[in-house]
Amino acid sequence: MPIRQLSETMINQIAAGEVIERPASVVKELVENALDAGASRVEIVTAGGGLNLIRVTDDGSGIPERELALAIARHCTSKLTEDINDIRSLGFRGEALPSIGSVSRLSIRSRTAASDSAAEIGIEGGRVLPVRPAAANRGTTVEVRDLFFATPARLKFMKGERAESSATSDVVKRIAIAFPAVRFTLAGSDRSTLELPATDDSAEGSLRRVAQVMGADFPDNSIAIDAMREGVHLTGHVSIPSFTRANALQQYAYVNGRPVRDKLIAGAIRGAYADVLPRDRHAVTVLFLTLDPAIVDVNVHPAKADVRFRDPGLVRGLIVGAIRQALADAGVRAATTGAAGMMAAFRPGAASYGHGGPANGHRSYDAAYRASGPSGFDAARSPQRPLDMGFKGAGFEQRGLRENEQAAFDAGPLASADARAGQDEAAETLLGAVLGAARAQVHENYIVAQTRDSLIIVDQHAAHERLVYEALKNALHSRPVPSQMLLLPEIIDLPEEDAERLALHSETLARFGLGIERFGPGAVAVRETPSMLGETNVGQLVRDLADEIADNDTVDTLKERLDKIAATMACHGSVRSGRLLKAEEMNALLRQMEATPGSGTCNHGRPTYIELKLADIERLFGRR
Repeated sequence: MPIRQLSETMINQIAAGEVIERPASVVKELVENALDAGASRVEIVTAGGGLNLIRVTDDGSGIPERELALAIARHCTSKLTEDINDIRSLGFRGEALPSIGSVSRLSIRSRTAASDSAAEIGIEGGRVLPVRPAAANRGTTVEVRDLFFATPARLKFMKGERAESSATSDVVKRIAIAFPAVRFTLAGSDRSTLELPATDDSAEGSLRRVAQVMGADFPDNSIAIDAMREGVHLTGHVSIPSFTRANALQQYAYVNGRPVRDKLIAGAIRGAYADVLPRDRHAVTVLFLTLDPAIVDVNVHPAKADVRFRDPGLVRGLIVGAIRQALADAGVRAATTGAAGMMAAFRPGAASYGHGGPANGHRSYDAAYRASGPSGFDAARSPQRPLDMGFKGAGFEQRGLRENEQAAFDAGPLASADARAGQDEAAETLLGAVLGAARAQVHENYIVAQTRDSLIIVDQHAAHERLVYEALKNALHSRPVPSQMLLLPEIIDLPEEDAERLALHSETLARFGLGIERFGPGAVAVRETPSMLGETNVGQLVRDLADEIADNDTVDTLKERLDKIAATMACHGSVRSGRLLKAEEMNALLRQMEATPGSGTCNHGRPTYIELKLADIERLFGRR
C-alpha cells in the first residue's frame, strides 16, 4: 500500500483516541480551558453520563469572533510561548477542541468583554460549520452532544451511566481543590447537583475547599505540610495514621496547580506511611508541589496526567521526609471518627460494636491482632529486652463475678474520680497530659485513662508494640547494620547500567549491611549480607534494589526489609494481652506513647487508643 497523508478528520480522531478516553476526559479539557481563561465561575451540566450532553459554561475572558475558527484547528493555542519548557497553564497542546469535535457534535458560543454580541461555531464529526451570531453573556459556553457518534466502536468500551457520572464528579473535585477561589457547579438529569462555593486563595480558604470536597472530617484529622528543598516547595495536608481509606482515590497531588496521577508521588506517600498503616489501607492526602517549570516535564502524554521530574530522587525524598517529620511533630492524635463509632455503639438499641478503631475499622485489624501472638503472658517467650519499662511477670488471680462484687462492697463507698485526683497531686498533674492519668485496667489488656476533658482507652499490647518497634528502628539506623560474611562471594549477572547504579550506591548499601563491588562490566559480587536477614535470596534482593534505583534512585527496598524484621521482633517482645499492670506501669506506658512518633497506631496499623470527649459522654446520658 503506498504512503499517503491522512485526512485532517482522521488525524483528529487519532488524537481523540489519546486525549478523549471517556466523558470525564472531555469535562477535564473544557474546565481547564475555562480556568486558563480566568473564570471565577464554572458550571457543568451532563446527561446520559456525559455521552448525550456535556455543557460547560464560564465567565472567563471569552474568544473573539475572529479567533473562533482557529480555536477548533489543531495545534492552535494562546497559552504557549516559543519555550516548551516554560508551561504555566493547564492546557497548551491545542488538540482538545478539534479532537472532541471530530467524534461528537460540538458548538462553541463565546463573547468577550469588549464585544457587543456573541458568536458561535460548530463541528459535527469533524465537519466545520460556519461562524454565526449568537446571544450570550460574557464568557464561553461549550456544548458537546452525542459523544463518540462518529466512532461508534468507542461506545462499546463505555461503562454504565452511573460509572461515567462518578468519573466526571471525581475530575471536577480534583480540579476544584487546586482553585478554591472559583465556584464550581455540576448538575444534570443523570446526577445529584454538586456545588462547591468559592472560598479564597488563603491557606484557610484552601482548607475549606478541601473540606467541601473530602468531607468535614478530613481537616480535623489532618496535619499541615510545608517544606522546601533545593527550590521545590511542598505544601498541603496529610491524614494522621489512624484516619485512612480502603483505596487511594482520596490522594490528590498537584504539580504547579495541575492535578496529576504520578507513580513517583504515590510511591512516596506509601513509603512515608510504610510502617504506620495496614497493607490494605491508604492515607488521605492533598499535596501541592511548586517548582520551576523547566525542571518538570508535563508534555509526557496528551492527557497531561503524567509528569516527569528532572530529579525524581529529590522530589521523592522531599515528600517522604516532610510527611514523616510532620507525623513526628504532630505527636499522639486519635482520629475523631473513633469517638463517633464508639458513641454509636453505646447508644441504647445500637447494634454490636463492629467499629475497628479510628481508621474506619476493617477485618484486617483482627487478623493483625491474631498475628501479634496468642493471648496471655509468657515471660519465657516475651522477654522485655528491647525496651524494658520495668514490667514484672507477677501472676494474678482470676476471681468470679460474685467475689469481685463482694470485694467492692467490702472496700466501702466508692470515691469519685475528682476525689481520687485530689488525694494524689501527681495524678492531678497527669490529667493535663495528652493521654492523661491511668485510672484502671480492664480485661487485662485495655488501660482506661482520664484527661481533663476526655476518656482514653489504650490497647496495651498494640501501644507497647509500637514503642518497642521505634526503639529497634532507632538502634538499627543510628549505626551501621551488622553484616555476615559469605563463605563464597555470590556473583550476580546484571545489565551493565544496573551494575553501575549499584556500584554508585555501594557506600549506602554497606551501611545497611550489604557489601557489593563491581565484578566485570555486567556483574556485581556480593560479599556481605545483613545478618538480620538470615538466609535470603541474595540474587533477587540485588535485582530488586537495581530496579528501585533505576525508578527512584533510592535503596529503600533493603531498608524496608530490615524494618519488617524489626516489626516482627517488636511484636514478640512487647507486653502481651492478659498482662496485669500496676498504676505506675500504665502511666509509664502512656508517657512513652506521648514521646514516641507514630504511637497512635501499632506496627500492623491497628489503632493503639481511642479518645471519647466528656461532652460526648454527657450526651449519651442526656446531659447536653
